[in-house]
Amino acid sequence: MTETPAARHYSEQQAGSLTSGDQLLLPDGERTAEIQRVEVESDDFGTPAVVLASLTGGGTIRIAAGSIVKIADTVVRDVSLQDLMVEDSQHRNAASDAVTQLPVATPGSQEEQRSQETPEKQPPAAAEAAPVAPAVVVPPLPAIPPAVSGPSAEELARIPEPQGTPEAVVEAAAEAHPDAVGVLLLADKLAKGINFKSGSCLKDLSDLAHELFITLKDPDGALAVADLLNVLPFDGNPGRWTSVEASLALSSYICRQDRQEDRAEVYEKMLRMPENQETDPFKARMNAKVRQRSLNEPNLYDKEIFRSIDNSNHEAEREWRLLRLESLLFLRAHGGSETIGLGELQRRISNELEAVRA
Repeated sequence: MTETPAARHYSEQQAGSLTSGDQLLLPDGERTAEIQRVEVESDDFGTPAVVLASLTGGGTIRIAAGSIVKIADTVVRDVSLQDLMVEDSQHRNAASDAVTQLPVATPGSQEEQRSQETPEKQPPAAAEAAPVAPAVVVPPLPAIPPAVSGPSAEELARIPEPQGTPEAVVEAAAEAHPDAVGVLLLADKLAKGINFKSGSCLKDLSDLAHELFITLKDPDGALAVADLLNVLPFDGNPGRWTSVEASLALSSYICRQDRQEDRAEVYEKMLRMPENQETDPFKARMNAKVRQRSLNEPNLYDKEIFRSIDNSNHEAEREWRLLRLESLLFLRAHGGSETIGLGELQRRISNELEAVRA
């Protein structure tokens, strides 16, 4: 979640020493964002060259490994999450108090009370006393949010099998666009061998799929490459899953545009699978609330884009717009949010595609 760094103290450190949880001062010098994970890309000689800092609110910052960045010395506690926890605790206490205050009836308690009374003090209609109303049962809070069911085998069959090995799929994409420098550079890196346990390798595949669709307007080639990632299950590693997540969101959008609704639904189900991994009921409720809040308040990099426009820095503007487009595609795959509907999302995505393709 991006915050305004008012009255904060900062320390300087090399980008290569960044870790998850650090509050990074963004390039605009006005806001900070929490780092969710850090990946390091090496050059062809094996020396760390670029640090990829993925932010909690969405998006990735690219930093030269030797650059000096500013980190907040003290991390402010996430007030919104604290509020959610207090709210959940209040619900639990209210339910517990309601149960505690209910009268408890024990077998034989009425008979013992009557036996202690003298016959003279008993009312004439004591034998016909009104029946005691049953105790009210207060239902507990739901243990866990509604589960997100994964795709069935029949649904998974809607994703075509790759034409050959993963390396062959990448090579075919490069051959289809021999003049595209961006595609050729990524294809050369992947031609050495695709390791699906490598976060940087998954990032290259995701970047290649986005390059094919966004820059070269090749949805079929983009889907062929993206499907290499789309079938990978969530393994609990958020660093690797970010690339798969971006690929699934892109694939969902392409299929929706091509009227392949059934296939798009499969991608969207797979995108939501990690949301159902938490087994602890309390943590699951907290995660659901935080997730919904992040969907309602996405980071769309407005200030960064406007600043790049004011500075006539078209390259920086395009990079920020690509991050915004990635956030919008993610929202579209979730069916929108409580603040941005599908119609508005579709309009914004079209505008960003037109801007980055210009």
